[in-house]
Amino acid sequence: MKPLATAAARVEALRGHLAQAGLQACWVPTADPHLSEYLPEHWMARAWLSGFDGSAGGLLVAADFAGLWTDSRYWVQAERQLQGSGIVLMRAGAPDVPDVLDWMCAHLRAGDRVAVDGRVLDCSTEQRWRAALPDAGLALVLDQDPVGAIWAGRPALPQAPIREHLAPYACRTRAGNLAAVRQAMQAQGATLHLISSLDDIAWLLNLRGADVDHNPVFLAHALVGMDGVRLYVAPGKIPADLAAVLATDGVALRDYDALAADLAALLDSTVLLVDPARVTAGTLSHAARVHVVRAINPSQLLKSVKTTAEAEHIRETMAQDGAALCEFFAWFESAMAAGESVSELDVDTHITAARARRPGFVSTSFATIAAFNANGAMPHYQATPDSFAQIRGDGLLLIDSGGQYLGGTTDITRVVPVGSPSQAQKEDFTTVLRGHIDLAMARFPMGTPSSVLDTLARMPLWQQGLDYGHGTGHGVGYFLNVHEGPQSISVRAHARPHQDMLAGMLTSNEPGLYRPGHWGIRIESLVLAVPAEQTDFGDFLQFETVTLCPIDTRCVVRERLSENERAWLNQYHRQVRERLLPLVTGTVRDWLMVRTEPL
Repeated sequence: MKPLATAAARVEALRGHLAQAGLQACWVPTADPHLSEYLPEHWMARAWLSGFDGSAGGLLVAADFAGLWTDSRYWVQAERQLQGSGIVLMRAGAPDVPDVLDWMCAHLRAGDRVAVDGRVLDCSTEQRWRAALPDAGLALVLDQDPVGAIWAGRPALPQAPIREHLAPYACRTRAGNLAAVRQAMQAQGATLHLISSLDDIAWLLNLRGADVDHNPVFLAHALVGMDGVRLYVAPGKIPADLAAVLATDGVALRDYDALAADLAALLDSTVLLVDPARVTAGTLSHAARVHVVRAINPSQLLKSVKTTAEAEHIRETMAQDGAALCEFFAWFESAMAAGESVSELDVDTHITAARARRPGFVSTSFATIAAFNANGAMPHYQATPDSFAQIRGDGLLLIDSGGQYLGGTTDITRVVPVGSPSQAQKEDFTTVLRGHIDLAMARFPMGTPSSVLDTLARMPLWQQGLDYGHGTGHGVGYFLNVHEGPQSISVRAHARPHQDMLAGMLTSNEPGLYRPGHWGIRIESLVLAVPAEQTDFGDFLQFETVTLCPIDTRCVVRERLSENERAWLNQYHRQVRERLLPLVTGTVRDWLMVRTEPL
C-alpha cells in the first residue's frame, strides 16, 4: 500500500474504505487500548489522519463532512494545522458547538452505521453512545479498525525493556500495594480486577518502562486476583531475573495478546472490578459472561496520596530540579544580555541539558513548551524545527517544562520578561500571580472537593472579566505520569467522592491568561496538601508549595498585590533561596540571589 501524503488524501481514502465496508461515519478518538494521555506512535491514528498533533481531540469522518473536536487550549494550533485538509474545526466547549454525539444524532440519517475501533473507546463513552444512537436510528460498530485498513507503514508497538523501581525511591512494597488493592476489591465484592491503565499497573507492581515518551510506563494489562496476578506484556520485555522476583509476589507473566482469550475463559461466577473510564469497550467485550462491577481503580486513590517517605523524596527532587532551572535561567539572561541568538528550540535544549546534569534524572516529563509572545497564547504550543520563534525584542517568554526523576515527577511554568515588557503585560502577569498565590495560601477542611478550590485561583481574573479555558490543577504522579488523578482543581470537574482533596496529594497550581495573537501567561508550581490544624470543625489542610524556582518579580505591579500576597511571595523566595543556595555556585548563585530579593 502506498503511503498517503496529505491529510486530505487520508480522509478521502478513509471515506472510500467506509463506503466499501458499508459504514457511513467513523469516529477516531485520541486514545490507545490503555486510554493513555500520551500515546505510542502506533496509536496516534487521529494525528496521522488529520495532521493535527495536539494531545487532545477526536475526528469524525462522514461521507460529506469531516470535523475535529478539540478544546480551547488547541483552537489556534488546530486552525493552523487543519488548513487545506477539508476538516472543519469544531471548537469543543464553545456555546454554539454541539458535542460529537449530538452532531451525529442531528446530521446522520436513520440506518447509518458509525464505526469506532472498540479497542480505543472507553466504556463510559460506549455506554452513553449506545443509549443515545438508537433513538436517532444509528448503529454503533466497534469491531472494525477503518483507519488501520488505510494506514500504510503504521509504526510497530514499542518494545522497551521493563525495570524494577527499587528502594530507597520505591517507598512501598509490591506486596503492600497488592494487599491494599485486594482489600478495596473485597469491599466491592469483586473476585478479580482488570487493570489496563499503565500508571496503575506500574505503581501496583513497582515497575517502570519507556514505551511512552515522557512517561516511565510500559504497555501491559493486568488481572489481579485474591491469590495472584497475571501481567500481560510482550515477550522479552521483562528479563528472567526480574520475572523470578515478580513470581515471588505471585505475579505470572502472560503474552500481551493473550488477554482476550483469558477474559473469554473466565467462569460465570467471576465478579470483575472494572474502571469504566480506564478500560476500553473492546477489551471488556471479551468478558461477556462475568458479572462486572464498575468503579474507579483502587490504585488511583492509593497512589495519589503520597507517603511521608515519598513526600521527602519529592522535596529533594524539587530542589534538584529548581537548581537546574536556576542554571538555565542564569544562562538565558546572560545570553540575551550578550545579544546571542536564542530560539524557542534552544530553550528546550538547554533546560533539558541542565536537568540531565542533576542526580536521579531519567527523562523529561512532557515535551517542553517554550513560547514567546503570541505563541504563549496557545496553552499547549509546541515549537518544531519547521515552526519556531527567535526570542528577541520586547515581550514575555512562557516556559512550561518538567522532569522525571527516580524520586519524583516535576512540572513547572514560569514567565520571564524579554527586553521591556509592556504595562499591560505586567498587569496581566500580576493578575495571574494573585490567583496563583491565593490558591497557594488556601486552608480548607480535609475532604473538600478539589473542584471547589478552583474559584480561589480564578477570582482575581473574574473580578476583571477575565478567564482561562483550562483547569487550574491536576494530580501528579511519583516518578509516573505528570497528569494523574483522581483530584482535579477545575470548575469543569464534576465533584465526586474520590476527587476530594486529601493530605498527601500532589497537585499543580497553574492559573493562566491568554490573549490570542499577543501573549500568554501561566504561573505553575506543584503543591502538596499537608495538615494545617485540627479544630472543633474538623481537620484542616493547607498547601505546601514544593516547586522551588523564583517567580520573576520584574513583571509584577507591586501595588496590585495585597499585603498577604506580597508576604507570601517574599516568604516563598526566602525558602527558594535557602533550599537552592547549597546546590548552585558562581554566576548561578549570583542569579539566584538577585531573583529572590524581597519585593
